[in-house]
Amino acid sequence: QAQLVESGGGLVQAGGSLRLSCAASGRTFSSYAMAWFRQAPGKEREFVAAIPWSGGRTDYADSVKGRFTISRDNAKNTVYLQMNSLKPEDTANYYCAAARQGSSWRPRVKDWYNYWGQGTQVTVSS
Repeated sequence: QAQLVESGGGLVQAGGSLRLSCAASGRTFSSYAMAWFRQAPGKEREFVAAIPWSGGRTDYADSVKGRFTISRDNAKNTVYLQMNSLKPEDTANYYCAAARQGSSWRPRVKDWYNYWGQGTQVTVSS
Protein backbone atom coordinates (compact mmCIF):
# COMPACT_ATOMS: atom_id res chain seq x y z
CA GLN A 1 0.00 0.00 0.00
CA ALA A 2 1.35 3.42 -0.95
CA GLN A 3 1.12 6.62 1.03
CA LEU A 4 1.58 9.89 -0.83
CA VAL A 5 2.68 13.23 0.62
CA GLU A 6 2.66 16.36 -1.51
CA SER A 7 4.75 19.47 -0.91
CA GLY A 8 5.87 22.61 -2.70
CA GLY A 9 2.64 24.54 -2.96
CA GLY A 10 2.35 28.20 -2.09
CA LEU A 11 1.51 31.68 -3.27
CA VAL A 12 3.10 32.95 -6.47
CA GLN A 13 2.51 35.84 -8.85
CA ALA A 14 1.23 35.24 -12.35
CA GLY A 15 4.09 34.28 -14.64
CA GLY A 16 6.02 32.67 -11.83
CA SER A 17 7.02 29.06 -11.21
CA LEU A 18 6.60 26.39 -8.59
CA ARG A 19 7.73 22.80 -8.32
CA LEU A 20 5.49 20.33 -6.56
CA SER A 21 6.82 17.10 -5.12
CA CYS A 22 5.01 13.91 -4.16
CA ALA A 23 6.90 11.48 -1.97
CA ALA A 24 5.62 7.91 -1.94
CA SER A 25 6.19 5.31 0.72
CA GLY A 26 6.90 1.69 -0.09
CA ARG A 27 9.54 -0.18 -2.05
CA THR A 28 7.53 -0.67 -5.22
CA PHE A 29 7.26 2.94 -6.35
CA SER A 30 8.57 2.09 -9.82
CA SER A 31 5.56 -0.17 -10.36
CA TYR A 32 3.07 2.68 -9.88
CA ALA A 33 1.77 5.00 -12.55
CA MET A 34 1.67 8.52 -11.14
CA ALA A 35 -0.39 11.60 -11.86
CA TRP A 36 -1.34 15.06 -10.70
CA PHE A 37 -4.90 16.28 -10.48
CA ARG A 38 -6.23 19.58 -9.21
CA GLN A 39 -9.43 20.89 -7.72
CA ALA A 40 -10.52 24.51 -7.48
CA PRO A 41 -13.29 25.64 -5.10
CA GLY A 42 -16.71 24.68 -6.45
CA LYS A 43 -15.24 22.63 -9.28
CA GLU A 44 -14.65 18.96 -9.90
CA ARG A 45 -11.20 17.43 -9.59
CA GLU A 46 -9.52 17.55 -12.97
CA PHE A 47 -6.60 15.82 -14.61
CA VAL A 48 -3.34 17.77 -14.95
CA ALA A 49 -0.49 15.42 -15.90
CA ALA A 50 0.53 11.77 -15.72
CA ILE A 51 3.53 9.51 -16.19
CA PRO A 52 3.38 5.69 -16.44
CA TRP A 53 5.28 3.05 -14.54
CA SER A 54 8.32 3.10 -16.77
CA GLY A 55 8.45 6.86 -17.32
CA GLY A 56 9.29 7.98 -20.83
CA ARG A 57 5.94 9.07 -22.21
CA THR A 58 3.71 11.58 -20.47
CA ASP A 59 0.22 13.01 -20.80
CA TYR A 60 -0.96 16.56 -20.10
CA ALA A 61 -4.22 18.42 -19.98
CA ASP A 62 -4.45 20.92 -22.82
CA SER A 63 -4.66 23.77 -20.32
CA VAL A 64 -1.16 23.08 -18.98
CA LYS A 65 0.62 21.62 -22.01
CA GLY A 66 3.83 23.50 -22.70
CA ARG A 67 3.89 25.06 -19.23
CA PHE A 68 3.95 22.08 -16.84
CA THR A 69 6.33 19.13 -16.79
CA ILE A 70 5.84 15.89 -14.88
CA SER A 71 8.82 13.71 -14.02
CA ARG A 72 9.70 10.92 -11.63
CA ASP A 73 12.78 9.78 -9.74
CA ASN A 74 12.29 6.13 -8.80
CA ALA A 75 15.46 6.13 -6.68
CA LYS A 76 13.85 8.81 -4.48
CA ASN A 77 10.29 7.46 -4.69
CA THR A 78 9.21 10.91 -5.82
CA VAL A 79 7.22 12.43 -8.64
CA TYR A 80 7.48 16.11 -9.52
CA LEU A 81 5.37 18.71 -11.27
CA GLN A 82 7.32 21.68 -12.55
CA MET A 83 4.89 24.52 -13.19
CA ASN A 84 6.03 27.51 -15.23
CA SER A 85 4.21 30.57 -16.57
CA LEU A 86 1.56 30.17 -13.91
CA LYS A 87 -1.81 31.79 -14.41
CA PRO A 88 -4.51 32.76 -11.88
CA GLU A 89 -6.68 29.97 -13.31
CA ASP A 90 -4.08 27.46 -12.14
CA THR A 91 -5.11 28.24 -8.56
CA ALA A 92 -6.28 24.99 -6.96
CA ASN A 93 -5.47 22.26 -4.51
CA TYR A 94 -3.10 19.87 -6.29
CA TYR A 95 -3.31 16.16 -5.59
CA CYS A 96 -0.87 13.38 -6.32
CA ALA A 97 -2.29 10.00 -7.34
CA ALA A 98 -0.84 6.52 -7.83
CA ALA A 99 -2.08 3.45 -9.67
CA ARG A 100 -0.71 -0.07 -9.40
CA GLN A 101 0.87 -1.46 -12.52
CA GLY A 102 -1.61 -3.15 -14.79
CA SER A 103 -2.20 -4.12 -18.36
CA SER A 104 -3.16 -0.64 -19.55
CA TRP A 105 -2.45 2.99 -18.78
CA ARG A 106 -5.49 5.17 -18.17
CA PRO A 107 -3.91 8.45 -17.13
CA ARG A 108 -6.98 10.70 -17.15
CA VAL A 109 -9.43 8.44 -15.33
CA LYS A 110 -9.72 9.42 -11.64
CA ASP A 111 -11.26 6.12 -10.57
CA TRP A 112 -8.34 4.19 -12.07
CA TYR A 113 -6.01 5.50 -9.35
CA ASN A 114 -5.69 3.49 -6.13
CA TYR A 115 -4.03 6.04 -3.84
CA TRP A 116 -4.28 9.78 -3.29
CA GLY A 117 -2.38 12.34 -1.27
CA GLN A 118 -3.92 15.04 0.90
CA GLY A 119 -3.12 17.82 -1.55
CA THR A 120 -1.06 20.98 -1.58
CA GLN A 121 -2.52 24.41 -2.25
CA VAL A 122 -1.29 26.52 -5.16
CA THR A 123 -2.45 30.12 -5.34
CA VAL A 124 -1.54 32.35 -8.29
CA SER A 125 -2.16 36.06 -7.87
CA SER A 126 -2.77 38.39 -10.80
